[in-house]
Amino acid sequence: MAAPTKTVPHPGRALAALIALIVIMLLAIVGGNLFSPSQWHKDFKIGLGLDLSSGTQLSMKATTLTGGTPSQSDLNEAKAIILSRVNATGNTGAEVQTEGNNIINVSVPGKTTEQTEQLVSETALLNFRQTLLYEPYSGTSAAPSTSPTPSASPSASSTASPGASSTTSTKPSPSASATSTAHTSAKIVPAATSTASPTPSTTASPSASASSSPSPNPTSTSSTALGNASLVNKQTLELFNKVQCTPNDTTKWKQEAGYTNPQDYDNPAVQIVSCDAQGNKYALDVAKVQGQQIATATAQLSTTSNEWEVLLTLKSDAVGPWATLTSNQYSKYYTASGGNADSNDYWLATIAVVLDGNVVTAPVTTSAIPNGEAQITGAFTQAEATQLANVLQYGSLPLTFEILTADTVSPSLGHAQLVGGLIAAAIGLALVVIYSFLYYRGLGLVSVSSLVIAGTLALLAVILLTKYQNFALELSGIAGLIVAIGITADSFVVFFERLRDEVREGKQLRPAVEAGWKRARRTILVSDTVSFIAAVLLYCFSIGEVKGFAYTLGLTTLIDVIVVFLFTKPMVTILARTKFFGDGHPMSGLDPARLGARAPWRSSVRRTPVRRTPQGAARSSVSRNTTGEA
Repeated sequence: MAAPTKTVPHPGRALAALIALIVIMLLAIVGGNLFSPSQWHKDFKIGLGLDLSSGTQLSMKATTLTGGTPSQSDLNEAKAIILSRVNATGNTGAEVQTEGNNIINVSVPGKTTEQTEQLVSETALLNFRQTLLYEPYSGTSAAPSTSPTPSASPSASSTASPGASSTTSTKPSPSASATSTAHTSAKIVPAATSTASPTPSTTASPSASASSSPSPNPTSTSSTALGNASLVNKQTLELFNKVQCTPNDTTKWKQEAGYTNPQDYDNPAVQIVSCDAQGNKYALDVAKVQGQQIATATAQLSTTSNEWEVLLTLKSDAVGPWATLTSNQYSKYYTASGGNADSNDYWLATIAVVLDGNVVTAPVTTSAIPNGEAQITGAFTQAEATQLANVLQYGSLPLTFEILTADTVSPSLGHAQLVGGLIAAAIGLALVVIYSFLYYRGLGLVSVSSLVIAGTLALLAVILLTKYQNFALELSGIAGLIVAIGITADSFVVFFERLRDEVREGKQLRPAVEAGWKRARRTILVSDTVSFIAAVLLYCFSIGEVKGFAYTLGLTTLIDVIVVFLFTKPMVTILARTKFFGDGHPMSGLDPARLGARAPWRSSVRRTPVRRTPQGAARSSVSRNTTGEA
């Protein structure tokens, strides 16, 4: 029978994989500043939570617009809205919790009390308004879009016939010039089940603000503005010419416009000026339909185009106004524009969806919608369609918020707690290092190096999460990192003890390393799996700061597996090939005599089979070792 194939270890491959992982993480951190070393310090930053830096804690009372107590479902939706405002991109450390049946508590790191109040206390009212004037952002630098509508080819609108379902609306990108035709797509058409035709009464002239008549001699507007300035009242037109929109600005432009409270821009009975996430500027008519008139808004995959879309259903009281608005926009403006986004009429055919005073999207009306069921399409991804559906659904929540208490956490207190956490981590690490060298001697170099590698990976991971997920490290998170020191130490202790057991059995070091690793590997994986499952369960079912502890605990548990497999074991394999460790030097930590190993000669004793003399006496022979002893 053929001898079993012996597996040859390749420690160099594992170490190369570890180095590649670290290099990839570093490249992801520096990003576009790869060839600008002077800018690297800006990328290597760790976000700190409220208890380690500074920030604000608010307690707010939620009421309905009539002053009543909100339902639990409304309170939960309000919580989701506020959390999306302060924690839009992930783990920023912000917390939103409900208390009782009308109290919401908010903690936001890194924000002043005024900034936090502005973020969370605005009434989440959504309005549908006709666009009267539109001016594209003409800045020279592009900013990332946070609009739920993705980029699309401008040719889609230039070839479509009026009312065709393939027609798209357009919004110039931030980097576009004033005459640019680079647009993002969004259109609003009847739902697939809609078969009714628009009523004759819906072809009336455009409805401007009833409460504010158009200015007879409107102030001149920018040459890049599209729409009809004669439909805008004088006060709104002056604001339109005054306000400067910039990408991703949701508050500064409101200050320029003099909007000091939500009633200034959420009042459905007046015309307003607004901006979108790309920095485009709008003058908008009075609200034709309000958020609370939305029955449902859901994201779904179209069965005809296989693209994601948002299905919007209005309540019965909004069907008439909606039919009047869309029929008028389609018959008078969209058909006149021919689907040309550079036409003034085209922008009068768009409906701006406004939440908290900011334009979320502005789809063009490509057909009359008489029954209150519409589809908003625009080459959405699933995430973009879901985001828009959430915005529309949240806009039906008519709650107001009253600030009860506002507390500020000072930077000095956060700094003191950060220093305390770092001191605790340093003490724990020092004790592990001392123990490693006293008990494992030369092997202590491997254990300490493993801790250094694990710490490096944890640091890079936190920096990456800060950069791409707005992760904020809290005091509880530091506790999770400190516990990780013990997890990593436990892994190399298991491995080293299995290795030393093999040496005690009289094996040479090289085969002892592989045999000890096979015995230790399963134990390490089981231990880390249990720790990771515990971290996941703790994160899912806990609240507040405990989540931060669970998050970092799970993260560092994964890092421990990487370090043990890609560094600790390969490094021991390499050291076993050296004379210092291979010969069992007393300071290596693998001295056979100190470990109580079997005498080397015992492993070389060989007994020959018993043979008999002619007289039948049994005899045996025993081989002797090199010293001649039996």
